[in-house]
This record gives sequence, C-alpha cells and structure tokens, in this order.
Amino acid sequence: MSGDALSQDPAELRRRIDTTKAHPARVYDVFLGGKDNYPVDRDAAAAALAANPRGYLDVRHNRDFMRRAVTRMAEEDGIRQFLDIGTGLPTAENVHQIAQRIIPDSRIVYVDHDPVVLAHARALLTSGPEGRTDYIDADLRNPAEILELAAKTLDFDEPIALALVAILHFVEEEDAYSVVRDLVDALPSGSRLVISHITEDLNPEKIRAVQRTYTERGFTFVLRSKDDVERFFTETGGVQLDEPGVVPVHHWYPSPAPAPEAADPAYVETLDDIEKIRYRDINDVTDADINVYGAVGRKA
Repeated sequence: MSGDALSQDPAELRRRIDTTKAHPARVYDVFLGGKDNYPVDRDAAAAALAANPRGYLDVRHNRDFMRRAVTRMAEEDGIRQFLDIGTGLPTAENVHQIAQRIIPDSRIVYVDHDPVVLAHARALLTSGPEGRTDYIDADLRNPAEILELAAKTLDFDEPIALALVAILHFVEEEDAYSVVRDLVDALPSGSRLVISHITEDLNPEKIRAVQRTYTERGFTFVLRSKDDVERFFTETGGVQLDEPGVVPVHHWYPSPAPAPEAADPAYVETLDDIEKIRYRDINDVTDADINVYGAVGRKA
C-alpha cells in the first residue's frame, strides 16, 4: 500500500503488531537507541549483545555505511532518487534527510512490511518542500508490487539508487538473488545498487553466536560470504561494482562517525548494557568488531 497505507485504522495496525515475538526491525531499533520496540525485542538484543558484547558496532557501522553511501551518490553522482527497501523504524538521519540536504528536490520511497514501521511512517514523510517522500507497505519478496507502487513517486527513466541495507540476510538462499535481479532489471542505466550484508567471513565465532540467538527466536538469518555478496552484483544485468568492491562496512570510504548523544558519564553508568549503547562512540572500531560487508555498484 502507498498513500492509503497511512490512513489505516490505528486499531487495525495495533492488531497486526505481535508483541510476543521479536521482530528484526524492532531489534535493530534497540541497537540504534530507539524507543519503538517491546520487551521481547530488547530481550533479543540483550541476548545478541551477550553473545558478542561489541556487536552493536555492526549495527551502528552498518547505519553509518548507509549515510556515507547516500552522501557520496548525491554529492558525486547527482543521484536524486532513492528506493530504500527494508527501511526499518525511523531514526536519526534517514535517507531523505541525507539526500535532501544535498539535493533538495530528491525523491525517496521507503518500503517495509512491518505494522510497527507503518504506524510510524508519518515520521518518514517529512520531505523538504522541494522534494518528496513516500512509504510503501510491501514485502521485499514481491518486487513487482514494489516497482508498481514506487513508480507513482519515482521516475524510472532517470537513475535510481536501490538500497538493500541489512535486509537480504533475512531472505532465504536463492530467493534473495531472484528478488534483487527483478528489482535491478527494472532500473534505468546509471542507477545504483547499495547492499550491506552480515557475513561469517570476518569474525565467525562471534557472529555465529549472534546467529544462534536470532534463529532460536524464529528469524531467518543467512550468513553470506564475500563471494555470495558479490553475486548480487555479478548476476544482475550490467551492474559493475564500484571501488573498493565488497569490503567490511567500516572500510568503505571511511570517515568519522557522528558523535554519540551527550550524557553525564555518572548517569550512563547506572544504565544496563543495552541502554548504554546510544551513548557509545563508535569511532574506536577495529576489524575484530565488524561482521558486515558493504558495496555499491552502477548499472551500465
């Protein structure tokens, strides 16, 4: 749904929200210091953090990779259209905020299939006066619906950046590749493909421990190798990987991450480990901390 998705009865949205099971978008929100989550999501995040105490750096650096990729595409390539699938809950520096700060008339379409995200979608639809944003309630595994609805906002005769950031590891094996092919096939020449993905290549013991905590809660959580991630680019028509290729996200055109929220250190020490995350500086990252690949490619 688009447009009328936002007019859905709030009571109906509440009925769609299952607060008895953790949800990936809400667990991600926990790690980003958000408030739109439930005890079951915080329990899942706490279990993952216990398995890998610096695992919050994966989430935060994944988000910072997205910031750098959108900035680079807008500033250097003039990309002014973005299709962000697997949007997750609104948080600081959403795609439209980054892009429209550089190109005010940028158009952004967000896609997710979680009623909690839908309930907060109005927070995403705060486009600057010259640009436009929209939200589609649709499943990544139905690319035809996404493309049909996105065309109401995006011009498919002009380049579009397709962002699949930290979403494909929630899709089973070959299904993920066919979905990406279908989406990229619809994009015009000059478009971009942006992907980040969890891997066990880098620090396998840590990420496998995290994987167990998620699969025990019923999540699909597929760990793909560097070669597997490259396939998303090489098996789609005419997409060439930009330099530096598929790399750990903190090595993709690195720049200092924004400073954390300021707080009294004495107060922070009173918080539990999950609550402390929002106040941590992520610039002390090392290769031993990161289990996420990132890459950007261009469609010829």
